[in-house]
Amino acid sequence: MSTFRFEALKETAGRKPVEVKELDRKSIIFGSNVFNDKAMRQFLTPEAYKAVKSAEQHGTKIDRKLADYIAMGMKEWALSKGVTHYTHWFQPLTGTTAEKHDAFFETSFDGSDPVEKFGGSQLVQQEPDASSFPNGGIRNTFEARGYTAWDPTSPAFIYGTTLCIPTVFISYTGEALDYKTPLLRALSAVDEAATEVCQYFDKNVKKVTATLGWEQEYFLVDAALAASRPDITLTGRTLLGHSSAKGQQLDDHYFGSIPTRVLNYMRDLENECMLLGIPVKTRHNEVAPNQFELAPIFEEANLAVDHNSLLMDVMQKVAERHNFKVLMHEKPFAGVNGSGKHNNWSMATDTGVNLLGPGKTPMSNLQFLTFFINTIKAVYTYEELVRASIATASNDHRLGANEAPPAIISVFIGDQLTKVLAELEGVSSGKLSPEEKTDLKLNVVGKIPDVLLDNTDRNRTSPFAFTGNKFEFRAVGSSANCANAMTIVNTIMAKQLKDFKKEVDALIEGKEMKKDDAIFNVLREYIKQTKAILFEGDGYSDAWAEEAAKRGLSNHKTTPEALKAKVSESALALFEELGVLNHVEAEARYEIELEEYIKKIQIEGRVLGDIARNHVIPTAIRYQNIIIENVKGLKEIFGAEFESVAKEQISIIKEISGHIATINSKVVEMTEARKKANALTSSEEAAHAYCFEVKPLFDVIRKSCDKLELLVDDEIWPLTKYRELLFIR
Repeated sequence: MSTFRFEALKETAGRKPVEVKELDRKSIIFGSNVFNDKAMRQFLTPEAYKAVKSAEQHGTKIDRKLADYIAMGMKEWALSKGVTHYTHWFQPLTGTTAEKHDAFFETSFDGSDPVEKFGGSQLVQQEPDASSFPNGGIRNTFEARGYTAWDPTSPAFIYGTTLCIPTVFISYTGEALDYKTPLLRALSAVDEAATEVCQYFDKNVKKVTATLGWEQEYFLVDAALAASRPDITLTGRTLLGHSSAKGQQLDDHYFGSIPTRVLNYMRDLENECMLLGIPVKTRHNEVAPNQFELAPIFEEANLAVDHNSLLMDVMQKVAERHNFKVLMHEKPFAGVNGSGKHNNWSMATDTGVNLLGPGKTPMSNLQFLTFFINTIKAVYTYEELVRASIATASNDHRLGANEAPPAIISVFIGDQLTKVLAELEGVSSGKLSPEEKTDLKLNVVGKIPDVLLDNTDRNRTSPFAFTGNKFEFRAVGSSANCANAMTIVNTIMAKQLKDFKKEVDALIEGKEMKKDDAIFNVLREYIKQTKAILFEGDGYSDAWAEEAAKRGLSNHKTTPEALKAKVSESALALFEELGVLNHVEAEARYEIELEEYIKKIQIEGRVLGDIARNHVIPTAIRYQNIIIENVKGLKEIFGAEFESVAKEQISIIKEISGHIATINSKVVEMTEARKKANALTSSEEAAHAYCFEVKPLFDVIRKSCDKLELLVDDEIWPLTKYRELLFIR
């Protein structure tokens, strides 16, 4: 008997829901552990408060003397809440968050005069050891210094007994080594470009903020069952396992009644989120068994990215209290849907206008159309870069798997807006006549407010879809840092708006057209140019792949193929022009992402080989020996007739031997393929070798292992099965 598996099952059978106490109304506890506006007004001097707000809203630098006062106020606020340590909280290129805790407590040289100390220098900048973080060749291993620098636009928060200060992370020589720095640069670029375009419509607009609302999908597995699976423990997904007879076929889990254990976990998690100022609002069952979703209210993009990164960490910590393991992998179980993280993106002005929200007047609709069509143009121009922004080893399992958007980037806008764009395109080129202009504004643009009803059907197969007042980037993976996708989206949008303004201004300055005429003419040309990226049909179909190829759209199905776009000449020029990444930073990130891909496939290959040879094959041989003894006994009883009596047993013995032979030979082949890939000096070549030579063997090995799972006696099978993992009790 497989003791570990059955002990885990026995442990889960007696699980009781963990009791959760409601702290208070959400509106009362929200942001209690955040150094937010309310806390700053209470603990900062007026001058220090103004300095933080100016840095937050306008990006102005904070004087070092004022930084001391801010640090003093922040420390007093933290101490009043029982905090003992502080840390610079940052997001290195590992896919996780990082922190190094220092105590407020200090003493004098002789050990006397203990005091709680935290000054402006500790707040603004620190020098963590950076030697072990991914750097893509930016610095040598012996150059250990790196800098973390305070980001005043994202408020400090308390988790446990630690004050966490959101920061950027840069190398000793100044290059970005994190996700936040390029994102902040991209947000600044889109702010500048969008504000200039907004000036066409409203001179009062001084700032445009990119907004983000993410939807976090995830799986919950009982902690004991997860611990019984080496593949889940080491890779975050199951590398083998036969499908359960019942999976998601009946659609009975989707939006169904939330299991009590899970509901209590969600309530506990929401309490933590409220204290941390993460505005979570929606929770529900997703399609696959044990799959759930959490979604917040929209926020400024930088803060939303920080909140999602923090949430993923908090989710795991809260799960421990409830004896759960959270799986963020995009495809933890074969045969059921994987998990994504839809990024709902828009832009808002400091006058309170959502630039992707249709209005009620011709002028507001012209503004809407301007930003709407420019977004489509940006995605069309940089579709390969958009695809690269969501390329990871784990997301490759999900994209195009008849459950998520395909690897082909397209934009869905719905029937209604398709008709509107067709009507706009139909207006004659050149200077608009007064009749055309009136007709366009009143009869075409005037139809746009109907979109506010959101009566356009959704398309779950679209990677980038307009959903009423925002674009939903559906192809982002559940384990991803949102900053990767949001940096690219905001960068390409900033570039597109800059180009748009140049074209419009050229028409105006040449005295060829008035402002509205010029805007209409440029937009009309964009509509003609971008038809190839618009698609309303089934993204899963083979017909779409053929059609997309005819349209000239890329179809990079694997990460090594997709990532190349990040270091193309056009991408490097784009990043450089907008100041988002210099060439060294962009090329380093490409190298880091290739290395991450290689290491993930390498780890999975080693784990799969270990499980197959040290768990599956010995168990299969043990069961085979039992059947062999049975056949020997039948031979003693039936003599010459035993072959007909033991026909099925002999067939099983042969079948087991066949699967054992396949597993063993393919594990050897996989190991050799890994060795060859590891010997390659180029990360690009190694990534392709792992993708096309190593990874395909996983499926062959898994197939035989899964067949053995059905053949071998359940009482001795060592690995917790899908039917046991996937249905929370």
